[in-house]
Amino acid sequence: MAFRPLLRKRTVTPVVAAVAGAGIIFSAPRELHAEERLSDDSASNRKPIYDDSTPSGPTPSTSASLDSYRPTPTDRLAVQVGRARRALHKQATRAEDAVNAALTKTLRLEHSFTSTLRSLAPPKESNEKLLPGVIYVLVASMAGSIVTRNRNILLRASVPAAIGIGAASAVLPLTMKNVGDLAWTYEERFPTVAETHLQAKARVQKFWDTGKAHSVMTVGMITDKVGEMREKLEDWVKKGK
Repeated sequence: MAFRPLLRKRTVTPVVAAVAGAGIIFSAPRELHAEERLSDDSASNRKPIYDDSTPSGPTPSTSASLDSYRPTPTDRLAVQVGRARRALHKQATRAEDAVNAALTKTLRLEHSFTSTLRSLAPPKESNEKLLPGVIYVLVASMAGSIVTRNRNILLRASVPAAIGIGAASAVLPLTMKNVGDLAWTYEERFPTVAETHLQAKARVQKFWDTGKAHSVMTVGMITDKVGEMREKLEDWVKKGK
């Protein structure tokens, strides 16, 4: 019986607290908000957090950060690596161009050499053959060197060459003409050499013409002498009868 008033007191206290709290909430004259109400001017100047527009021009903090920026060692190393790469690419390009130019020059020289050799050969419609003709010329040159082997060095150098040239002119006339024309094209680049060649050719031609004329004259004189001797012999035979 002694515990009954205590239990009743504990039961009434929560109910009274709940009624008092509800009365305070419903009787409060001021409304409660999660945020403070803003004025019209401040609400118009405030922008939402998802606005895409960016402010024009750098802010003072950004300008200050840009002015105070200093390149790091990694940045400086990247700049040096970039310069080295550009210099290496430039040198590689130059080397490639030099190799291409050398190959082009080599191909041109090869084409010029082969075309020059092809131009020296006699035409196909002619009866001139290179293989036996060259052998004849070599044999004639060797014969000239054998004949002059005990002579002085001037004869040993000039006589085989002269005999070889003469044999080549007799056996391979078209080839020798092509060789002479080719040599003349090179001699024209040097006027002194060309003039000396013309003078030597004129002297040789004059000597040849003179020798030919003397040989004809000599043959004529011998023929006349032989005719006179034959006539004398015929007269002597007639007188002997």
